[in-house]
Amino acid sequence: MFKPLGFGLLALLALGVAQTSFTLTSPDIPAGSTIKAEQVYNGFGCSGQNVSPALQWSGAPADTKSFALIVHDPDAPTGVGGFTHWIVYNIPANVSRLEKGAGNPEGRGLPAGAVQAVTSFGTPGWGGPCPPAGDKPHRYEFTLYALKVDKLELPASASQALVGFNINGNAIAKASFTAVYGR
Repeated sequence: MFKPLGFGLLALLALGVAQTSFTLTSPDIPAGSTIKAEQVYNGFGCSGQNVSPALQWSGAPADTKSFALIVHDPDAPTGVGGFTHWIVYNIPANVSRLEKGAGNPEGRGLPAGAVQAVTSFGTPGWGGPCPPAGDKPHRYEFTLYALKVDKLELPASASQALVGFNINGNAIAKASFTAVYGR
């Protein structure tokens, strides 16, 4: 016997379709690949170039008012939930990419109005992978959030926890990919 789908199920299906069309990619770091030396941190025993990768996205919900990006290593043995390598927020809704190197500490190359928060390195800007030597390869999760607000009103001294809380509290969709790095 045929049963019509309820409104709730249709809404969930529509939401799933909208979210699967929102994608984040990088020409420098294909999903599932090993991160190259160009993006690896230069310090703590690592000798990379510490250049943030180019990122591009498409398919964001029509009601997106801004974007935020978090790059996180959930495998880092910190005891506090991993290690955050880059946070950028207040990326305007009309932007669909970040250029390679935009994550420099001064934020040169970021879209006008975008803000970099302090990372687990204790400074703003891209901090590339540098897991402990001999540890299993770590996962680096690049997640772009479509936000329902034009701007997150946060103090310059905001902690990454406060920034992350505000990003997640205002997210209407997210797109992500994961890459790995070990040494």
